[in-house]
Amino acid sequence: MTTVTSMKCACESCLCIVSLENALQKNGKYYCCEACADGHVNEKGCGHTGCTCG
Repeated sequence: MTTVTSMKCACESCLCIVSLENALQKNGKYYCCEACADGHVNEKGCGHTGCTCG
C-alpha cells in the first residue's frame, strides 16, 4: 500500500505540487494557495516561481 503525501494543485493551469498536510483544502480538492482555491476570481497566478496559472 502506498500513502500519498503530495499531489498537483487542483487548479487546472497550476503547476505546483502541494503536500497534503500544508495544502488548502476546498470542496474535497487540494490547492497551493487561496487564489487557486477561489478559482482566481480576484488574483491571477499563485505567486510561486515559474507558475503563471489563473
